[in-house]
Amino acid sequence: MKKDIDLISQLKHYFGFDTFKGDQEAIIRNVLAGKDTFVLMPTGGGKSLCYQLPALIMDGTAIVISPLIALMKNQVDAIRQVSADDGIAHFMNSSLNRSALDQVKTDVLEGRTKLLYVAPESLTKDENIDFLRQVKISFYAVDEAHCISEWGHDFRPEYRRIRPIINEIGESPVIALTATATDKVRGDIKKNLGMLEATEFVSSFNRPNLYYEVRPKTKEIDKDIIKFIRQNPGKSGIIYCLSRKKVEELAEVLRANDINARAYHAGMDTPTRTQTQDDFIMEEIDVIVATIAFGMGIDKPDVRFVIHYDIPKSLEGYYQETGRAGRDGGEGKCITFYTYKDLQKLEKFMEGKPVAEQDIGRQLLQETAAYAETSVCRRRVLLHYFGEEYTEENCHNCDNCLHPKSRIEAKDELRMVLNVILAVKENFKVHHIINVLIGNPTEEVIAHKHDDLGCFGSGDQKDARFWNAIIRQALLAGYIYKEVENYGLLKLTPEGQQFLKKPVSFMISEDNDFDSDYVDTEAGTSVLDEELFKMMKDLRKKVAREKNIPPYVIFQDSSLEAMATVYPITIDELKNIPGVGEGKARRYGAAFCDLIRRHCEENEIDRPEDLRVRTVANKSKNKVSIIQSVDRKVDLKDIARSKGLDFDELLDELDAIVDSGTKLDIDYYLDDIMDADQVDDIFEYFRESETDDIDDALDELGDDYDEEQIRLVRIKFISELGN
Repeated sequence: MKKDIDLISQLKHYFGFDTFKGDQEAIIRNVLAGKDTFVLMPTGGGKSLCYQLPALIMDGTAIVISPLIALMKNQVDAIRQVSADDGIAHFMNSSLNRSALDQVKTDVLEGRTKLLYVAPESLTKDENIDFLRQVKISFYAVDEAHCISEWGHDFRPEYRRIRPIINEIGESPVIALTATATDKVRGDIKKNLGMLEATEFVSSFNRPNLYYEVRPKTKEIDKDIIKFIRQNPGKSGIIYCLSRKKVEELAEVLRANDINARAYHAGMDTPTRTQTQDDFIMEEIDVIVATIAFGMGIDKPDVRFVIHYDIPKSLEGYYQETGRAGRDGGEGKCITFYTYKDLQKLEKFMEGKPVAEQDIGRQLLQETAAYAETSVCRRRVLLHYFGEEYTEENCHNCDNCLHPKSRIEAKDELRMVLNVILAVKENFKVHHIINVLIGNPTEEVIAHKHDDLGCFGSGDQKDARFWNAIIRQALLAGYIYKEVENYGLLKLTPEGQQFLKKPVSFMISEDNDFDSDYVDTEAGTSVLDEELFKMMKDLRKKVAREKNIPPYVIFQDSSLEAMATVYPITIDELKNIPGVGEGKARRYGAAFCDLIRRHCEENEIDRPEDLRVRTVANKSKNKVSIIQSVDRKVDLKDIARSKGLDFDELLDELDAIVDSGTKLDIDYYLDDIMDADQVDDIFEYFRESETDDIDDALDELGDDYDEEQIRLVRIKFISELGN
């Protein structure tokens, strides 16, 4: 009993708490007993205390291996608050100059330092290994331990070298900590750190206070985000984007709309990043727009929302990033924007990587897509992914539970799925099973002669989306499981075998539909003023007849939607509408501004500022440089290479340039790659078509031309006729 009182008194003395949370006390006792310890504890569960308190109590110095310099600085600052001696905690990484590093080493050798934070890269340096050999080490703490596994969301090869280096420096007990790890990642961590016999502490992954929602990602996403932030004034939030470019652009748009936001990514210099992080913690900034480089170990308990602008690459990453919301147990809204096109982009980025890495990456992406598209409780899906069962039918705190879909009986369909899995000897993944069900003779299906099976095409009355929903919900219900070691092969569980012998009711809800048709707001779903939208379409048709060009060449539907939402009545205001730009505003804008002004006066429409989303004039040096390069007739592939873009991204830039009214002459490039007849053929299609949609053009022309050729001729067409 005295030991209990002592540990509580130490907790009170150093951290001011009267009680431990969850497994903290048991974990700390395990470390104090000199045993290897594995801790799986969600963000906000108090992981850092599990190594900080024993380090302060034990003799010697604890070596804390941590992946981010910003994380080290925060934790060292926090630990120094519990002691009168700043030497109690230090970090050793590339940010220190020689004299600062000498001071760290002096404090450690004099026994003043209880916690020494080290980056894995610093740990591998010979001079640091030699230094640490002289130190009495109490234990090693490996934070963010999922970085050790290729199956984790943030794999770092240098983490693989930790165990050999510990052996070189001198063995002491190891505590490995992570907030997110599947069974596969857990096994990888323990194996790589040589701690297979470690005592394991696994906390529940459920964060009841977090609200999960997935929204379709439309062309109006910036407007949706601004509206959401305005509905949550003064609250702290993080918005995650995959690219640095998007981080910079979105932060600028938010600031233009009077939102106190700042960008954060690894390409910024260290002082700027550090200042941004400190300002966010000190509430000088409300919103951070960041790549995933931001947030690891940031000890800010009152982040009230986390928005994912792009679909994350894995559910571990998603869970960790959303876990930064509501760490104080208060409100935490987790909003993710999803479109299947983003998934395809991420898969494309994997091309060229080793095959094994591509397989892992695709499987992780498919799990994320399954989470986004499912119509069942998101909490249940998330916890199931981490091996935890959530038994409640309705969590009352996710979009699917608050707006449940109607359910249908799918007993017969489940039996068909299970029979196909058995027919292919439980040796194939989800896509293959679905291809056999719907009778899709892919190369893989034919190669294995599965088109000869009696069950081939047995489910052709339903589409792939339906069968995906059956398989996902059968996984949740425990009838089948994925063999992770073999990249997701589907196998029957004993419950699945039993179901085939004696089927029971199996109620499912169909997946949410996030197809590109659904998320592309061509139908005017975001328009506030339907009457004005119709009047502008009529005006556009009239101008198009006068100019003898298709209406979409003047302004696209998405631009008219924005006009009918924010009511621009001057050329300067019109220039800020997406897809307009100065050229089109001057050429066609006067009549549209007059129409909008008259409509506002006649209907006494007040143009409230808070409804108007200000866009940022694109000052991109990239665009100016691209225009200059095209003027000099530089090969488009060379332009893409010099800008660090893939060819699709360059075409996106060229689309944006011509759509906003700037003329580009790319005939020199088209002459090299296409016959004049081919160019004329596609050009005439656009002249006669009512839409310039690339997917529609592919449906019409796709047998003769590929997407790249069609996009290039569209650029020529818009440039020549519209600009």
